[in-house]
Amino acid sequence: MGNTASGGYRTAAERARTTVFQQEREGGVTYRIPSLLRLPEGGDLLAFAEKRATARDTDALWLVMRRGQVSHDSVQWLPMQELQDATLPGHRAMNPCPVYERDSGTLFLFFICVPTKMSESHQIRTRKNAARLCYVMSTNQGQNWSAVADLTERVIGEREKYWATFAVGPGHGIQTASGNLIIPAYAYHIDSWCLRVPCPWTVQPHAFYYYSTDRGKTWLVGHTVHRKSCECEMAEVVDHEGKGHMYCNARNRGFRRVEALAETNSTGFGKSGLAPKLVEQHHGCQGSVIGFPAPKPYLEKHSKESTKPTDSLTWLLFSHPTDRRRRRNLGVYLNKRPLQGSNWEEPWIINRGPSGYSDLVYCEDKELFVCLMECGEKSEVEQIASMCFSLSDVLETTGKKAEIQ
Repeated sequence: MGNTASGGYRTAAERARTTVFQQEREGGVTYRIPSLLRLPEGGDLLAFAEKRATARDTDALWLVMRRGQVSHDSVQWLPMQELQDATLPGHRAMNPCPVYERDSGTLFLFFICVPTKMSESHQIRTRKNAARLCYVMSTNQGQNWSAVADLTERVIGEREKYWATFAVGPGHGIQTASGNLIIPAYAYHIDSWCLRVPCPWTVQPHAFYYYSTDRGKTWLVGHTVHRKSCECEMAEVVDHEGKGHMYCNARNRGFRRVEALAETNSTGFGKSGLAPKLVEQHHGCQGSVIGFPAPKPYLEKHSKESTKPTDSLTWLLFSHPTDRRRRRNLGVYLNKRPLQGSNWEEPWIINRGPSGYSDLVYCEDKELFVCLMECGEKSEVEQIASMCFSLSDVLETTGKKAEIQ
């Protein structure tokens, strides 16, 4: 199935890869920041991205969407829809982050709105936030969307004056087993002031999340990762007693990803740490993490061979560029023991060459993963493509396929 790529990692044989969003020309209209969600009713995939006039962050325009269905080992995508109404006047929409509320069948698409041409670095430099926390929602599987809701004052409130700027995701949110809705986020905290002026060296990013306990009617600011951290995604890990744990995987400039873990209904994240096997480029890059049920054959085999119950009924899959210097060679990492520290296995390379942001979903009924990724021949901003693969594909490259048979 696989052969060895540069760096000693295993790489995929030619897999079916489908272009979802294509750059019109170099320096022209570009699609960035992939976000992926699977709807439980009907199994539709919804792929979101930012449409930009160029690849630059400040040239973002509005969000776009494509609807798809998994067919065999690829995704068949319908034509692109432009969500031009999903923004505020004089602003651009960025960082799509959807979540689906299963009881009411409501789809929330979170994003931030930033004044046109206003950069994140300018907000950090001036210590004055200009981002707005927004969402649109749909009760018919994304066929129609509500007007934009601006939650900034209602949810963030007084905290805003202590944040230089903030954003959601990007990627996807989750709904926990208990029904809570979780939207990953990060904010640049102004940690101290000098004569009532924020000290420039004390503005640091920290990952956190927004959450709702009432099916999305009200939203609150959740727990913060104390270690310096940035763009993030969350996954719920269920232990052998059925208790949920919130896992956070966040971008970092320290050449290693940041991880943090908390009980789902606890008062906060415990001690965070750096993941030794999850490499990060110098300036970092977004990555995606999802939880999925551990295979039954593995759980049954473990229960027979061990007197101790397995610590987790959930496995994690993580996607991120594996090159230490550049955004290249997107890999997926597997963690079968997420509650026992950082137990990531060596990555399986699913895209050689330029690779950037990505987002993962698991189609449990089809036993397939789908990855939506930035990739290209010369640059990772050339296109956003989708790829399907199975857990067997991941395990085969590590010689551990027998664990699920």
